[in-house]
Amino acid sequence: MKTALIIGSTGLIGSQLLQLLLESDQYSKVITFVKRDVGIQHPKLKQHIIDFDKPESYQDLVEGDDFFCTIGTTINKAGSKEAFRKVDFEYPEQFAEIAIKNKIKQFLIISSLGADATSSNFYLKTKGEIENFLKASTLEKVSILRPSLLLGNRTEFRFGEKVGAFFMKTFSFLFIGKLKKYKPIESAIVAKALFAIAQKNNKGFTIYESDWIQEIGK
Repeated sequence: MKTALIIGSTGLIGSQLLQLLLESDQYSKVITFVKRDVGIQHPKLKQHIIDFDKPESYQDLVEGDDFFCTIGTTINKAGSKEAFRKVDFEYPEQFAEIAIKNKIKQFLIISSLGADATSSNFYLKTKGEIENFLKASTLEKVSILRPSLLLGNRTEFRFGEKVGAFFMKTFSFLFIGKLKKYKPIESAIVAKALFAIAQKNNKGFTIYESDWIQEIGK
């Protein structure tokens, strides 16, 4: 019986992952780190309300076996590139560093299709930089999931994402062969894949592209 830890548990993928973890007999305890009380009650669940910008105040609370990072935002929602980078790079980085210090062996994170630290696209560049940081870390097992366009019901409306999802679903029959990884993917599938990958016994650094995530999580 393991202890799972999550940041991003209120998001599209994180909320579905949280339910899987709470319902699973693989975990006796699930710890979430949130900015405010989300009102979920469960015998397994321990919720820590924290200030993400003060890691010294919660670093001793990061103890367990599997750390799931599903936190993420957009530049529009964050308000600036700096604010976006804080959520998608700085917070995962500081939690990974604490995880290493506290001897957590496994770190799993949602990245993005096309993540590349050399990209001219700021979003993809940031995703690539956190991947590179984790690859260079001393974590025993790192799993990077790179889903394509996510399908699912978000709490906030993202116009561009909705339009993209409509067209990509309409023409999804074209995504075959090498294009298969670009096919839109249901957030529930990604959550299931995250859970399944965490149960694998392999070690090291592994990147899971969207078509592979689809196969694991279906």
